[in-house]
Amino acid sequence: MSDTTAAYPSLVHALAEVVVDLTWFIEGADDERMDQDDAVKALEGVAAVMGRLSAGQRGELLAVIEGMAGAETDPRRRAFLRDFPEGFGL
Repeated sequence: MSDTTAAYPSLVHALAEVVVDLTWFIEGADDERMDQDDAVKALEGVAAVMGRLSAGQRGELLAVIEGMAGAETDPRRRAFLRDFPEGFGL
């Protein structure tokens, strides 16, 4: 796919959507869908990576997530997006 037909304005935006989608799924998974110990480990792993971002990277990711929250129509997911920075160490 060329840059002119890309679905996302940047790699950061695409990866932010992937991380948000995965964390949204993991946080919402019950015991039948996912082992809760594994879920906690996965979410802690995400938080650890977020904690190692530079200030510039963190700011760029925050801006993308804020934009995603502003465009989100599902109130629960919008709340998740607004809480994401604090919940994952940004």
